[in-house]
Amino acid sequence: MENKWFLSMIRDEFRGGKINLEKTHKLLEKLDIQCNYVHVKSIFKDNDRLKQGRITIEEFRSIYRIIAHREEIVEIFNTYSGNQKFLVEKNLLQFLIQEQYILDMSQNIAFEIIQKYEPIEEVKRAHRMSFEGFIRYMGSSECLIFKPDCGRVYQDMTQPLNDYFISSSHNTYLISDQLLGPSDLWGYVSALVKGCRCLEIDCWDGSQNEPIVYHGYTLTSKLLFKTVIQAIHKYAFLVLKFKVLVRNKKIGTLRETHERKGSNKHGQVEEFEEIYQDEIKGSETLIGSEDNPGKEDEIISVAGLPLFKKRKVKVALALSDLVIYTKAEKFRSFQHSRLYQQFNESNSIGETEARKLLKLRAHEFVLHTRRFITRIYPKATRTDSSNFNPQEFWNIGCQMVALNFQTPGLPMDLQNGKFLDNGGSGYILKPQFLRDIKTQFNPNKPPNQSDPVTLTIRLISGIQLPPSNHSSSNKADALVILELFGVPNDQTKQQTRVIKRNAFSPRWNETFTFIIQVPELALMRFVVESQGLITGNEFLGQYTLPVLSMNKGYRRVPLFSKMGESLEPASLFVYIWYVR
Repeated sequence: MENKWFLSMIRDEFRGGKINLEKTHKLLEKLDIQCNYVHVKSIFKDNDRLKQGRITIEEFRSIYRIIAHREEIVEIFNTYSGNQKFLVEKNLLQFLIQEQYILDMSQNIAFEIIQKYEPIEEVKRAHRMSFEGFIRYMGSSECLIFKPDCGRVYQDMTQPLNDYFISSSHNTYLISDQLLGPSDLWGYVSALVKGCRCLEIDCWDGSQNEPIVYHGYTLTSKLLFKTVIQAIHKYAFLVLKFKVLVRNKKIGTLRETHERKGSNKHGQVEEFEEIYQDEIKGSETLIGSEDNPGKEDEIISVAGLPLFKKRKVKVALALSDLVIYTKAEKFRSFQHSRLYQQFNESNSIGETEARKLLKLRAHEFVLHTRRFITRIYPKATRTDSSNFNPQEFWNIGCQMVALNFQTPGLPMDLQNGKFLDNGGSGYILKPQFLRDIKTQFNPNKPPNQSDPVTLTIRLISGIQLPPSNHSSSNKADALVILELFGVPNDQTKQQTRVIKRNAFSPRWNETFTFIIQVPELALMRFVVESQGLITGNEFLGQYTLPVLSMNKGYRRVPLFSKMGESLEPASLFVYIWYVR
C-alpha cells in the first residue's frame, strides 16, 4: 500500500525519464519532507550512479528513504507497531501516553493525529497510521521541545508592573557601535518584532525645533523623533495591551501633573536640579550614558566612595506630564530607596555598579526589585555594543535588563530564549519568591526550601545540521554542548562526543542529567558546533528555552543561527524527562 501511494505521488514527474537536482528537491517538498538543499545535493550526487546530473525513479526512492526514513524513528515505530507496517489507534495512544506524556487524553486524539498526518487515504480511512504518517507527525510542530501552552499568554497579567520581567533594549535606535555607527528605524522595528517592550529613545533638540534621536555627544547619525514614533506606532502592538508607559525624568508630583491636565503646555520647558553619581573608575571618561547625559565628566575618586553631584536639567513640560508610573529616579542606596523612593519611581543602574551590589548585598537587591522597577544597562565602555550576561540580573528580580538587540551572541540567545515564554508577549511574571514581601531568597546561597528538578536529556541525533564552512560538501565534525543558566549553583554545562564528518545524521545516544535547585529561573541552551583543532570550534546553531517550558518525551529542538534566524529543518532529536 505504501509503495502504491509513493509511486502515485511521483510517477508523473518521471514521465519524461530522469529528473535533475532541482526537480528532486521540489519533489521532496511536495512529499512534505523538509530538506536542506546542501544535504539534498550531496545525497543526490552519491545516488546518481551514472554521474550525469539526472536520476531514475529508483534512485529517487533511495534518496527519499535516506532523508525521510531515519533509523531512530524506525526503531520507535517498530516498538509500538510490533514490527507491523501500521499503528492502530490503540498503539498510537499508548505511544502518546507512555512516551510523549500527553496526559490530558481525549478519546479522539489518536484519531485526530491520524487524520492530520497520515498521507495514505486507505490507511487513514482504516483509522491506522503508516510509517509515512508517523514520520510526518514526529517532524511536526506538535513534537517540538517548547510547550505549546507556553506559546500563548497564560500568566496572570493583572499584577503590578514591577512583578514582571520586561523585555528591554538599550539605545534601541543604534544598529552598530555606540560611537560612530548609524541610527536606524530598523532598530525599533526589529526589537518590537522580537517582543521587546521597553525601548530607549534619546531625545535632543534639533534644528527648527524638530526633536531628534541619537546617542548624544557621539558621532552616531540622527533620526527624526516623529519618524521613530511612527515606526513604534506601526509595530508596537503586534503583542501587548495597547498601552504605552513613558519612562523619563519628571517635574514635580503626580498631583501637580493632574492639576495641569488639559492646559496648553506647548513649548514650555522647566528646569530642575538633579542628583547624580559617578562610578569610581580611576581616570575613565563616561560619554553620554543615561547616568551622565551632559558634557564629558572626568570620574573623580574620593577615598574609593561614590561621588554625588548636582546638575541642572531641562525637561519639556508636555513630556514630563506623560510620565506617570515610571518616573526615572537616580539610585543612591537601598536604604535611601526604602525611606524615600515612591511607588512610581524607577531606577537605572549601570552593570558595573549593579554587579557590585549583587555580590555584596544580593538579598537587599531582591527586596529592592520586589518594590521598584529596576533597569540595568551596559557599561559605557561597551562602545562596540557588546552585551553582558542578563541571567545574573534576572536572578535578583531586575525587571528591565537592557541589552543591545543588534548584537548577536550568548546574551541575546538567553534574552530570546527567556522571552519565548508567556506567548512571546515580552512580559513574564516573576517567580513567587521574587515577589514575596517576606522573601529570604538570595541567588548566591542555596535556597532554604528548595523544590529541585532532576532533568534528564537523552541526546539521540542531529537532523540535517548546517555543514561546516570548512567543508566542501555537507560534512561537519559535530558535537553538542548543553549549557544550563540560572542561579550560580545551577550553572553548568555538559558535552557530547564528536561525530566525525557527518552533519546530515550524526547519532550520539548520550544521556545527561542536571539537578536544578531553582528551576523557575533556569534556561537550557543547546549549542551545536563543529570541532576545530587549530582555529577552535565553529558555531553551527543553537536553541535556548526556559527549563520549565520543556515538553517531555521524544522532542525536536529547532536550531537558530548566530543572527537568530531559523535554520529549519536543522534540529536535534532528544528525549526529555524531569521530575520535581
